[in-house]
Amino acid sequence: MYPNNADPKSAPQALPPQPYAARPHVVQWSTGLCDCFDDPSNCCVTCCCPCITFGRIAEIVDRGQTSCACAGLIYAALAYIGCACLYTCTYRTKLRAAYSLQEDPCADCCVHFWCTHCALCQEYRELKNGGFDPAIGWMANAERMNGATTTPPFVAPGMTR
Repeated sequence: MYPNNADPKSAPQALPPQPYAARPHVVQWSTGLCDCFDDPSNCCVTCCCPCITFGRIAEIVDRGQTSCACAGLIYAALAYIGCACLYTCTYRTKLRAAYSLQEDPCADCCVHFWCTHCALCQEYRELKNGGFDPAIGWMANAERMNGATTTPPFVAPGMTR
């Protein structure tokens, strides 16, 4: 029954496939792929300089591990040689995993290859609808989510009541 007379307790155990009901619930995007004008200011920024929108998305999705500037520069360099979609689609996949979003209307790489600007706008809106403000960065969002307040500025001793 066991090959090479191996101890059954030391044999790797395969996990049984999850039944469909036990799989995480997949939800729809809060806005459609072509609803770019739901946020006209972001639509204009993305149209003129998509590296800014992508940098903001990447910083939030990576929880501050990647800076907006670094992600934006990588995007710009890859866009220059025509393969930015290979980089941006990975962040769409991470965002979908974080929010349990469905892969819609097609695979992430296809969406970013054919509709990069629309995909970036949709991802930005999804983060906003999820309670983030991508424009202020990860640290400010984390402080806002935790209810942290900033420390008051230094007050000279003679100016207190």
